[in-house]
Amino acid sequence: MNSLNTNLLDTATPPIPEAQAWLDGYDGRLGPVVSLSQAVPGDAPPQAFLDRISDAARTPDATRYGDIFGDMALRSAYASDISSTYGADLRPGNTAITAGCNQAFFVTMMALAKSGEAILLPAPWYFNHKMTLDMLGIEARPLPLSHEAGFVPDPAVAADLIDEKVRAIVLVTPNNPTGAMYPAGVIDAFHKLCADKGIWLVVDETYRDFISKKMPPHRLFSSPNWQETVISLYSFSKAYAIPGHRLGAIVADGEVISQIGKILDCVQICPARAAQMALPWAIDNLRQWRSAALETIMQRIAAFAETMSRADGWEIDQIGAYFAYVRHPFEGVASTQVAEALARQCGVLALPGSYFGPGQERHLRVAFANVGVEAIADLGQRFDALTATAPFAKAHA
Repeated sequence: MNSLNTNLLDTATPPIPEAQAWLDGYDGRLGPVVSLSQAVPGDAPPQAFLDRISDAARTPDATRYGDIFGDMALRSAYASDISSTYGADLRPGNTAITAGCNQAFFVTMMALAKSGEAILLPAPWYFNHKMTLDMLGIEARPLPLSHEAGFVPDPAVAADLIDEKVRAIVLVTPNNPTGAMYPAGVIDAFHKLCADKGIWLVVDETYRDFISKKMPPHRLFSSPNWQETVISLYSFSKAYAIPGHRLGAIVADGEVISQIGKILDCVQICPARAAQMALPWAIDNLRQWRSAALETIMQRIAAFAETMSRADGWEIDQIGAYFAYVRHPFEGVASTQVAEALARQCGVLALPGSYFGPGQERHLRVAFANVGVEAIADLGQRFDALTATAPFAKAHA
């Protein structure tokens, strides 16, 4: 057999299918399976939105190629929405629509760095970000985070890691996998660092709709020269509960968007049309529904914190948006062993910390957005059941 690209061969395989297979051994003794493995919106979008997507899909326009950068109606609506959110003045030419935020990240990394260069990636990291950089031959240089600091990155530590190979720093806030929300002042400091060093600051804001709206998440777009340094990534898939339609967005300087268009033309030609055609209406008309979705997430966060407070030895080191980063009580036991036992013996699927980078063996990532409050309330008992029955638990009693 002929050889394949070694960058691809050296890239880890997608981890969630491996984890899902652990549930095959669960016998149902503690109730139905509860999957906390994937960041999935828990509730379907309103029927009026689904109807508009359906109506759009029946039109001839939806069958035709659209613009490389996305339909202008959506780009305009999104530019207006983000301008309102941040008190900024963004134009449609500052935006591009992509097939989900994963693609937004992929094409942005291709635009910023070439093989042999480096991107600073806070660790623990989102595994698809690491996989993307590995496939492209770009070094994913870890920016270590700690639970003592709430998994918030330190600009001073980042500064010491920057050399001539580093082309950008990536921040994910609210964070996947930890749920940490980075303070605006920390993001400001990273902006200044990147501007001083002449590198890019890429802010993945996939989950920004699932935090309190009292203040904008950051002040980056208030800077008169933001286009020289900042690139923002976003997910309509999460905010509007349409992950199957695969729609994300990039915000950047118009020239950067133009160059990224070369990549988009090769990897997608245009984003899928039907949901694009319905989203401008949704941006203007689903604000109340989005507020209700945020409240639902807040209720699930509170329910998870409450139930885990009664689970012996388990600690929530950080929680927010869709995620909790949970410290397990079994010192010296690999996170994959703990997560597999939790799935096979207790019917709860969470992802091991090792999926998110080095030094994460004491943690599991819990994604609870798709689980109702009643099911969440029973989780503490299942985590306790693992503590009571697992062979490695007895060894650490």
